[in-house]
Amino acid sequence: MLLTAATVIAHDGLLQPGWIQIDGGRVTAAGAGPPPRAPNPDLGDQDLGDRIVVPGFVDMHGHGGGGGAFPTGEADQARAAVELHRRHGTTTSIASLVTAGPAELLRIVGVMAELTDDGLIAGTHLEGPWLSNERPGAHEQPQLRDPDPAELDRVFTAGRGTIRMVTLAPERTGGLDAVRNVVAAGAVAAVGHTDATYDEAKAAVDAGATVGTHLFNAMRPVHHREPGPVIALLEDPRVTVELITDGVHLHPALYRDVSHVAGPDRVALVTDAMAAAGMADGAYRLGALDVTVADGVARLTGSDTIAGSTATMDQIFRYAVQHSGLPFLDGVLAAVRQTSANPAAALALTDVGRLAPGLWADLVMLDTDLTVDGVMRRGSWITAPVAGAVPVGSTAP
Repeated sequence: MLLTAATVIAHDGLLQPGWIQIDGGRVTAAGAGPPPRAPNPDLGDQDLGDRIVVPGFVDMHGHGGGGGAFPTGEADQARAAVELHRRHGTTTSIASLVTAGPAELLRIVGVMAELTDDGLIAGTHLEGPWLSNERPGAHEQPQLRDPDPAELDRVFTAGRGTIRMVTLAPERTGGLDAVRNVVAAGAVAAVGHTDATYDEAKAAVDAGATVGTHLFNAMRPVHHREPGPVIALLEDPRVTVELITDGVHLHPALYRDVSHVAGPDRVALVTDAMAAAGMADGAYRLGALDVTVADGVARLTGSDTIAGSTATMDQIFRYAVQHSGLPFLDGVLAAVRQTSANPAAALALTDVGRLAPGLWADLVMLDTDLTVDGVMRRGSWITAPVAGAVPVGSTAP
């Protein structure tokens, strides 16, 4: 299959115009200028006109969508969530769980391991139960607990190598040992939902933590005499920091400033989406907790506590470009790294995250207003572009 478009964002930069050759579900070649052969519609070739082609989004932190939630441990709900997010460009989803009791956690991890084996998701993210009682966010406080080595062993056994990341509060008793144990088990240790001091957060990074879970949110805030975990995570080049650029969780100035300080390779944009993503306002659940969504904002029922987001990655992407403070294409290039390459690299997902020969042909076709108008996963269309694309180099009637 040969695709051509006015703009292609490849691993080595901007291709204008660009072409992509796909075979066996993988990218075999990509380049700028005229394609290597004449397009053949019988082979599935397509001219995408003035669209922008970017790598498929990689969401390393999302709890659900489309009415489905990963923390229920129900396969049908997981499928509903993944299908919703795929239509919005997320071709790689990590299933984020929430705090649960020991037996329930083991059950859900086992279900997610099966769904990983089936290829629906790319692994599991445990957000809890080893979080701070002072910074619980939308987690069931009675179930928050210190990380017990025996429980960690049981959870990783149930996961059968599919647990990609564990978020924990390193200041809890046994927290630093837990960071080491998570890394030794082959997963990424992330610092989040934490009341850690600057020194405690630095110790966690030295112990092996390499991700900051939704920086600023559910963390001890920055203070001029006690910088806290935000500064410790942000200043360490070993750490990738998550940001939720949904227009609710963060002021846009923080997105710009963090992107500037961290540089091009250390910011990963995430949805932190819950079941209401892509759905109407109303009543939902996040784990054991009731959530009310009003005007697209999810909060724990009867409180002001934000309970995840209702965003999809295309919204996250557009917001980032619009608030980057950069020229349009520079903003697009930055957002591509932050929604694809950086999260993939943070979780050592080597077959996705970039548009490059040998990697899966996971692609998102964007109109010039950055609206999704086609999604391809592993060389097959999830949603095909609308017919009638203007050929590259021509003028619309």
